[in-house]
Amino acid sequence: MITKMTKYSFILLSGESEAFLENLQELGVVDIQRSTKPVDQVSSAMLEKTLGMRKAIAFLEKLNYAEEGIKASAVNCYSGPVDAQAVLESKDRLSGTEAELVAAEKMLKSVVPWGEYDIKTIEELKAKGIHLHYYCVPEKSFDPCWAENFALERISESDGKIWFVTVSGDEDSYSFPIRECNPPQMSVGNAQADVDTLRQRIIAIKGELLHMKENWTEELKRELERESAALDKYLAGKEGTAAAEGYISTYIGFAPDGEKERLVKAFDEMGVLYLVEDAKEEDNPPIKLQNNKFSQMFECLTGMYGMPVYGEWDPTPILGVFFMLFFAMCMGDGGYGIILIIFGLLQDRKVVNIGMFEGLGKLICALGVSTTVVGLLLGTFFGVDLTTVAWIPEAVKNIMLTGNVNIGGANYALQMILAICIGVFHICLAMVIKALLYTKRFGFKQNLGTWGWVLLIIGGLILTICAMCFNLPQTLTKLVLIGIAVVSALGIFIFNTPGRNPLMNIGSGLWNTYNMVTGLLGDVLSYIRLYALGLAGGMLGNAFNILGGLLLGDHPTWQFIPFVLIMLFGHSLNLLMSCLGAFVHPLRLTFVEYFKNSGYEGKGTAYNPLKK
Repeated sequence: MITKMTKYSFILLSGESEAFLENLQELGVVDIQRSTKPVDQVSSAMLEKTLGMRKAIAFLEKLNYAEEGIKASAVNCYSGPVDAQAVLESKDRLSGTEAELVAAEKMLKSVVPWGEYDIKTIEELKAKGIHLHYYCVPEKSFDPCWAENFALERISESDGKIWFVTVSGDEDSYSFPIRECNPPQMSVGNAQADVDTLRQRIIAIKGELLHMKENWTEELKRELERESAALDKYLAGKEGTAAAEGYISTYIGFAPDGEKERLVKAFDEMGVLYLVEDAKEEDNPPIKLQNNKFSQMFECLTGMYGMPVYGEWDPTPILGVFFMLFFAMCMGDGGYGIILIIFGLLQDRKVVNIGMFEGLGKLICALGVSTTVVGLLLGTFFGVDLTTVAWIPEAVKNIMLTGNVNIGGANYALQMILAICIGVFHICLAMVIKALLYTKRFGFKQNLGTWGWVLLIIGGLILTICAMCFNLPQTLTKLVLIGIAVVSALGIFIFNTPGRNPLMNIGSGLWNTYNMVTGLLGDVLSYIRLYALGLAGGMLGNAFNILGGLLLGDHPTWQFIPFVLIMLFGHSLNLLMSCLGAFVHPLRLTFVEYFKNSGYEGKGTAYNPLKK
């Protein structure tokens, strides 16, 4: 649900603004309306500084040179105060030095075949008219006759190539059948020395960065909080509206209703002039979600699309239930659900600490539980079809949602029909929520068209189900259907916009009918992906099981090793692919099919109070 907000309007002398905003930061619950982007050069510089600090902190937290055996070292370390810019400069020096090392190693590789030599001696020979020519050819292209016609010396042979030089006196009359290659730029010893020097320099820089990580990270985080708070306060100060030739500034802020008593007392002690009133939708107050522990896990998904506006309803509770169901159906495997539960518990307890899953351990566990339950109901466990397992009781197999159903003389997969039925229910629920929400926001009279569609679609579905299940008399069914159609048509075509020309309403109703019919058909069919993804994951898992079984044979000995490798690789790959699909496609069904039919806007602004 959305926390109810109170609106505060402040009137201050311009000279009081700085102290007032500092007091608001101390209170830590008032969200002053302010820009989220820089408004001048000062705020741009402050934002650039905070971004630099975020980059420095993120870089330091990812540092891990344990495999290289490098330890933190303060040798040649930056000796000034804790500074994000120093971290970024060291990072750039590391990148530059690593690039130099790549070039130096390339140079070393190119000169190794030529061995050790003295460039100064070669230059002296050249001055005396003795010239060296350098060649490298594939071994099969080397012609032994060259040694008979030229002063030729093989230098080295490796990797199927031959490096050799020829000596000539007069360059003008010298000619060789193949193209000459570039002479070595330095001796092997010098090239190796350059590589060693750069490697030592890289070790020193990495040690310096590890020293910064151990000693600076926490201070940088505290400094980032201070700078972010200062930027927030500056932007809030700039948001104040000047009046009375600049002598007075006005501010508007919002805070949760539960803070009203404490804030009123604090503002009275400050001696500021303020007005208090309940926030309204037209005020566009910031949104603070307040949900139970279950729904809180899914608030991050709501935030991915956008926060609700103040007059909307929080979609998170419904989103959470259906996302869990959709995720589980897309995974479709009880064994993979157990893996997710284990991984979620390890992530939540920091035994495994993967940055991208920070704070999502409980959500992963919940998705794992739903995947385990739904996967077992769908009859799949690590790619094994549980309905074919002999030791599972028939009573258990009978509750599994497998096999086909006959509809109109044709057989359809039960899981596919189930996915479509869930989609129909999901869309119908969205339409009811849209009708209720719009009625709450704009009034019943302005939403007769919306209610007309709800009555036509949901009423028609309920009537059809009742007629099929309870054998209702045909006459009664026809009368009720005609009544639903007439009442719906009045709302859709005649009263969709009260006060407007009826002919325009009819035209608008026809256009809405076209969009509704074509849109609903595509929306419902989209839910088949719940069946298709689960089926694909189960088939791929089963394929790896078959492959492993063929390799294992009837009397396995050493075959256990490749069998285990195939099982681990195959199911790990399938698990990762299934998780990706099971995350993306339920989000798509929620963000497109559900939000579109529920009228959810998601244009609200997240609650972001001024804090120290």
